[in-house]
Amino acid sequence: MKRREFIALLGGAAAAPLILRPLAAGAQQAIPTVGFLTSGSLDAFAGLMAPLRQGLKETGFVEGRNLVIEARGADGQFDRTPRLAADLVQRNVAVIVTTGRGSAQAARSATMTIPLVFLSQDDPVKFGLVASLNRPGGTATGIALLATDLLSKRLEFVRQLASTAAPVAVLVNPKSAEVEPQIKEVQEAARSVGQPIEFLNASTASEIDAAFAALAGLRAGALIVSTDAYLFSQRDRIAALAARHAVPAIYDRREFAAAGGLMSYGTHAADAFRQLGLYAGKILKGAKPADLPVEQVARFELVINLKTAKALGLSLPPTLLALADEVIE
Repeated sequence: MKRREFIALLGGAAAAPLILRPLAAGAQQAIPTVGFLTSGSLDAFAGLMAPLRQGLKETGFVEGRNLVIEARGADGQFDRTPRLAADLVQRNVAVIVTTGRGSAQAARSATMTIPLVFLSQDDPVKFGLVASLNRPGGTATGIALLATDLLSKRLEFVRQLASTAAPVAVLVNPKSAEVEPQIKEVQEAARSVGQPIEFLNASTASEIDAAFAALAGLRAGALIVSTDAYLFSQRDRIAALAARHAVPAIYDRREFAAAGGLMSYGTHAADAFRQLGLYAGKILKGAKPADLPVEQVARFELVINLKTAKALGLSLPPTLLALADEVIE
């Protein structure tokens, strides 16, 4: 072999790995992205992202290692939610996780092909997300809290703390996709026990302030805060205003009571978010949403903030305290 040919052969052998390395790297599976969408604020859901990540971890996906999470929040500006959903679709996320009907419907309108894992406060069959709870069909599944079914129980609890002759105020967000079934539920519950009720609307911080200012004129004996992503994001403001106006109030999630609210009754949100993570992880591993039945959260909890009760000068019935799953002192 001539010297020139030998040198060329060595040069070709040395160059070969440089060509193979990028090919090998390109052959590796891309890291999947999970999109998270809420009509509320991301700050409000910060504490619930940990159980979501835990569910993903239990299926083998860890953010920063083999998973990316892209989170979007509309901060209560519901007209922004469809644009945020479209942005997640453009980023080609592998699955979209949503909270509330509005964000779920926005995601579904943006794409029918990307799998959707939703957290629904009411029946997802009624608003067309799935064909049935046991057999969802299509590309969507998730968790149904059926939170509107709990309003009658909240009314029952709060009536123990106020005169039944005084109206019970109900704070709702008129822009929420879930508002109509919640209004209907509480109206029927109040009618069945002869309880007068008054609705207060609020979809901005200033409207929340105005709603509480109206409580004095209504002489409301108690307050129920409806289930809503934006109102949840304003829980610190709402709890503080309820204390300032000395009105006994009940909420849908423990986080309100932890923020100084008097009491809450509803599903255990951390359990629901962990299940969202589990479902998202299963889909990333190849499961089809159509084969994953919509789960119904079975764990409900009554949380009472005893410190707030004392500040309001309330003497809580022993029967109510006995029912509490947690008492914050």
